Amino acid sequence: MNNNLTIKLISPRMSLRPMDSEMKRRMSPPLSLVTLASMTPKQHFVYIEDENIGKINFDDNPDLVGITVSVDTVYRAFEISKRYRDKGTKVVFGGIHASACPQEMSGHCDSVCVGEAENLWKQIIEDCIVDNLKPIYFHAEPTDLSLVPIANWNFIKHKEKYLYYNVVVTSRGCPFRCEFCYNSCDYVSGKYRNRPVEDIIEEIMRIGTKQIMFIDDNFIGNIRWTESLLEKITSLNLIWHAAVSTNIVHYPELIVKMAKTGCRSLFIGFESINAASLTSVNKQQNKISEYEKLIQLLHENGIMVNASLVFGFDNDTIETFSQTLNWLIKNKVETMTGHILTPYPGTILHNKLKKENRIICSNLEKYNTSHVVFQPANLTSEQLQAGYRKMYSNFYSLRNILKRRPQNKRMVASYFLFNFGYRKYGRLVSFFGKLDLMNFIGKIARKLSYGI
Repeated sequence: MNNNLTIKLISPRMSLRPMDSEMKRRMSPPLSLVTLASMTPKQHFVYIEDENIGKINFDDNPDLVGITVSVDTVYRAFEISKRYRDKGTKVVFGGIHASACPQEMSGHCDSVCVGEAENLWKQIIEDCIVDNLKPIYFHAEPTDLSLVPIANWNFIKHKEKYLYYNVVVTSRGCPFRCEFCYNSCDYVSGKYRNRPVEDIIEEIMRIGTKQIMFIDDNFIGNIRWTESLLEKITSLNLIWHAAVSTNIVHYPELIVKMAKTGCRSLFIGFESINAASLTSVNKQQNKISEYEKLIQLLHENGIMVNASLVFGFDNDTIETFSQTLNWLIKNKVETMTGHILTPYPGTILHNKLKKENRIICSNLEKYNTSHVVFQPANLTSEQLQAGYRKMYSNFYSLRNILKRRPQNKRMVASYFLFNFGYRKYGRLVSFFGKLDLMNFIGKIARKLSYGI
C-alpha cells in the first residue's frame, strides 16, 4: 500500500467557437484545480497540466488522475482517461458536467465526484490509497467556504502563458434559478455563499498585482457582504472586474462604491430585450424597463458594460437580431458576449426541450453556445445560426466599434484594446502568441487595459 500518492490534475483542451481566437483558451488558469491542489495533504505529490496551454505528458505514471469535465470537453476527457486507465492509473472525474450528468460518466472513469469537490477530495485520496474508490462520491451539503484554502498559485508552472492569472472567487452559487443555467441542475448546489472577507484580502495580497478579476457567478448575491468587501479593498488601490445581475440597478450607492474602489467593467446577464423570453426561462430578476437606467448609472461612474445576450428563445424572431444590435449601439454598450441558447444536459431547460422532442443534436462538443442544438420555435435552425453570426460580426465591425466608443476618456484604451485586439483581430494576436510571445503580449495588454 502506497501512502504517498502522485496525483495529476488535468484540464482538457476546450473547444473554440467560430468567432473565438486561441486567446480564449489562454484566458486564465484552472482555478478549481489550483484549489484542489492547495488542499491536498502535503505527503502527496500533486501537479497540474492544462491542455489549453500545452500538450499532456502521457509518459508519466501518477497513482491518481483527476480530470475536470465541462460539456464541451467531455469527449476529450474520455480519451485522456482511457490513456491512463489502460496503464492502470485510477481516474476520477469532477467538474460541472460530471456533476450534472454523473450517470453518463459510467465506464469512462473509476469514480465521479458529484458536486463541490472540497467536501470529498480528502476521502477520495484516502480511498485511492487502499484501492477502494467508490463509483460515485456525493456530498449533499454545500461546501463551508471558510474551510477552503487560499489558492496556492505555485501549482501553475507557466503563468506567463495565460492572458491573465489574477483571478479570485469570492462566492459560490447564485440566488437565482434561471432554467438554462447549471445552477438549476439537481446535483449542483446553487445555494449562495461567500468566503470570509479576510481570506479574499489575503489572496489578493498573495497574487501581488493591482488588477483583479472576480470570477463569481454573481458578485452581488449578498449586498451586505459585497459592501463589507469593498470597505476592505478601498485602501488597496485595485483595478477590478466582476459579473453581476441586473438588479444592481436598485443599489446606485453600491455602484458608486464599486467605482471608487477600482471597478472598471462588469459582465451583466441581460440575456434578452424581450420580457417574454426572460419569463420563459425564469429570469425573474431582469426588468427590461430598468436596463437603460442601469447602463447609464454604470457609464456615469466610469464602469464599462460587457453585456451577455442569448438568442434562440421561443419568442425570438428574425427581427430580434437587428433590434438587439440597435439597442446595444444606442446605449453604447462597450462589449458583448453573445450566445445561442444552449440546453446543457441536466438543466431544467434541457429536460423541458427533451420532453418536447426538440433536441436535434447529441454531439456535446457543439454545446458551446455557438451552435444550434435544439429546434427553435419561431426561427429555423439556419436562421438562428446565421443571425447569431451576423449579429456578432456587425457588433464588432469597425463602424460600430467607433459608434459605441465611450465618452469617458479613462475607458478609451481598454475599450479599443478589447474590441480590436480580442474580437476583431484576435486571431492575429493569437498567431504572435504561438510564437512564444504570449508573455510579452499579455504584459502589454494588461498594462494598457488595466494598468498592472
